[in-house]
Amino acid sequence: MPFKFLSALGGITAFAILTVLAQERLPANASYMDPRIGNVGHILEPTRPTVHLPNQAMRMYPLRKDQLDDQIDGFPLLVVSHRLGEAFVIKPHAGSIGPDAWDQRLLRDPDLEVIHPWHYAARLLEPDVDVAFVPGNKTGIFRFSFPTADAHHLLLSLRGDKGSWRFEGDSVLCGTEIYRPNVNVYVYARLEAAGKVTMQVHGDSGRAHVSLPAGQDAQAEFRYAISFIDHEQARRNYEHELAGTSFEAMRARGEQVWHEVADQIQVSGGTEAQRRVFYTALYRCYERMVDITEDGRYYSGYDNRVHQTDRPFYVDDWAWDTYLAHHPLRIILNPAQQADMLNSYLAMYAQSGWLPTFPVVFGDHACMNGFHSSVNFLDAYRKGVTGFPVHQAYEGMRKNAISATMIPWRNGPATSLDSLYEPLGYFPSLHPGEAETEPLVDGFEKRQSVAVTLGHSYDDWALAEMAKLLGHDADAQRFGKRADYYKNLWHPKHQLFMPKDALGNWIDIDPKFDGGMGGRDYYDENNGWTYAWQVQHDIPGLITLNGGKAAFEQRLDQLFREGLGRPKYEFNSKFPDATGLVGQFSMGNEPSFHIPYLYNYTDSPWKTQKRIRMLIDTWFKDNEFGIPGDEDGGGMSAFVVFSMMGFYPITPGIPEYTIGSPVFEEVRIALPNGKTFTVKAPGSSPRNKYIHAAKLNGEPLSNLSFTHDALVAGGTLELEMAETPLRR
Repeated sequence: MPFKFLSALGGITAFAILTVLAQERLPANASYMDPRIGNVGHILEPTRPTVHLPNQAMRMYPLRKDQLDDQIDGFPLLVVSHRLGEAFVIKPHAGSIGPDAWDQRLLRDPDLEVIHPWHYAARLLEPDVDVAFVPGNKTGIFRFSFPTADAHHLLLSLRGDKGSWRFEGDSVLCGTEIYRPNVNVYVYARLEAAGKVTMQVHGDSGRAHVSLPAGQDAQAEFRYAISFIDHEQARRNYEHELAGTSFEAMRARGEQVWHEVADQIQVSGGTEAQRRVFYTALYRCYERMVDITEDGRYYSGYDNRVHQTDRPFYVDDWAWDTYLAHHPLRIILNPAQQADMLNSYLAMYAQSGWLPTFPVVFGDHACMNGFHSSVNFLDAYRKGVTGFPVHQAYEGMRKNAISATMIPWRNGPATSLDSLYEPLGYFPSLHPGEAETEPLVDGFEKRQSVAVTLGHSYDDWALAEMAKLLGHDADAQRFGKRADYYKNLWHPKHQLFMPKDALGNWIDIDPKFDGGMGGRDYYDENNGWTYAWQVQHDIPGLITLNGGKAAFEQRLDQLFREGLGRPKYEFNSKFPDATGLVGQFSMGNEPSFHIPYLYNYTDSPWKTQKRIRMLIDTWFKDNEFGIPGDEDGGGMSAFVVFSMMGFYPITPGIPEYTIGSPVFEEVRIALPNGKTFTVKAPGSSPRNKYIHAAKLNGEPLSNLSFTHDALVAGGTLELEMAETPLRR
């Protein structure tokens, strides 16, 4: 539908027509993907309505605070890294250009926006302009329509403060932005518009503008490609993807690609809202990692060189968030891609000397704590993903474990503080008010000593298990011992993991509230109640610490019922990450994901079924507030995908899934090997959420779990649903 026709319609009518037409031509499953879900954060970061192709470098979203913001700063030509910045900005402008034109915000009406993963369209109110965008792999096309006869311009600027523009001829322009000191982003663009255009660079300010011919219903397309290598490669990317294609063809290709993603998982039953939540969560799982390979080459921020490659090179991953469910989901849906991503990790190791923690385009963005890539490697290897050099992976896992610093938000060689870990059997803490002795410890992030010990116990378990598989018996014994270090911080009186100093003395704190902002002196973003369950690798050992199954179950009950001990505003002022609260349980932060499934290890697995359905139905809605915490580019959404399907990888590294309570009556996963895994739960509903019987391929299950081998072999999991719990 031409934009000039839409311009003549009323605002709400135009939006309604766009939406109806889009839904009519879209595949059913893909039409449920709504990038606006979660665009208002409960306390911290909202999700962004990212327009992109699955796992591709070209990502775009309008620059605004959140979905409630009625103004847009402009449109980035590239989202370089998830929540770590963008490059270049374009915005339309009508009338004369003053010195403050680049700083003026664009007025929008959210009801006049249509956002799909593959297509953005909006009618701006000030200036009166229609904007649309479609993405490619390394390319994008913006289309601007100006209904009025005012003078029309496109303003170009940098998202950062270093870079430049230059024009070549009448319609070609090139830009360079220094995204980080070691990363340049290059853009090659062509402007297509009727009549003569004029272009001007504004000194060394990083600003430029393009003036379009005046006239009513003027239209222009800004077609461009990006590169991390150089301008010539950006031009090649342009020719590969955009030569001979149209805006409409790009949009149709994007629709088809997302159609294929959405249709890999077919669901029946549930409500329209639940399907919107589910397929939007699936869409979020493809926002990262992204392939930055260009013509068999890629620029690496890990050694600041351009490399030749015959495999995709992926960046942009936050392992602390994604190892729990995001990587395990990819192993099911696309194991070959997971192998490429792990191979990228190993390329980073070869180039930098360390396995990364948060690998992004400019290198390892050392964040959070732990070396959870070790868990990813073990999980993939045990699940039959062999497309990466496993012995090199083991070498990198081991080097990180014994030679890298464990200090949060730092990377590099171990320090004197790290040397205490193995002799003590835990990461030592400081007493309240005690001065820090290690200069490398961040003044805000602190030692996070309990969280570090628990996280590295899991990572060392993964290393020990990999050592067993590869025949490294001495390492298996050494790191198997370190996997039990979590036990050294279990306080029998508090029944929680508590800090100790370097002399072995307990540090007496209030585990609900002490430890500074986010509890970072001892925990990390959450308090001691959340970290009481961070032993996914040894659930039987955790049950023993709690005094057996019955006591463990009672303690889980208490978690969901325990009060904050203070007003909510006071708690949230210190723990803003701990959102989605139910008692002391925090649905809005990653360390909590596995906790509701722990009831499956008690005599009351029906409590897992009850809790999971309540948490999904309460905290994950199909609206702007529909994500309870920092979604982190797929980390939280993968939990939603698994939980709504009815099973979850409670311990990545063990090739097994525990069963929850499926939202849908039937789920069918088309596996890459040509087989189909089906979950059938006839009658599943908010009332019928309890499982009375479970069969796998017609055979009764003795417990509520099944193996990865059983999943990839295809077959059917049948669940008999009921209104009341099945009590043992």
